Amino acid sequence: MSIVPNFFGRRRSNVFDPFSLDVWDPFEGFPFNNSLSDQLRSSESSSFVNANIDWKETADAHVFKADVPGLKKEEVKVEVEDDRVLQISGERNKESEEKNDTWHRVERSSGKFMRRFRLPENAKVDQVKAAMENGVLTVTLPKIEVKKPDVKSIQISG
Repeated sequence: MSIVPNFFGRRRSNVFDPFSLDVWDPFEGFPFNNSLSDQLRSSESSSFVNANIDWKETADAHVFKADVPGLKKEEVKVEVEDDRVLQISGERNKESEEKNDTWHRVERSSGKFMRRFRLPENAKVDQVKAAMENGVLTVTLPKIEVKKPDVKSIQISG
């Protein structure tokens, strides 16, 4: 899978990646108002939409690591839809406000997030494992062992 840097140094999947179901915003990083990214960020239900997730493929598994700081495992869901789509979702609730509180700055995001990934054919979707430690969710899908064909060398006569 190729990686394309955007204007601010963050890495994102190539827009032509067949395994990605993320919404691609062609104007992300440009100083325009009303881009899709701005609309998603301003929506309360999507303000935490940008949960950063890494996906690597090892010799025997597909491993997803999601940054979900401050969330408990009960606040995060890992699901496989239609045997081919991994969905990671969750919600960070707003901190309760007291009448006498004076907020000087609110930078921590709250709201719902959902990320979806189309899984390749070699993922064993019935053996998904998920674990959370120190604000990082790790989802592991073992790979189906592809048996290499037996090759028998044939002597050529003549």
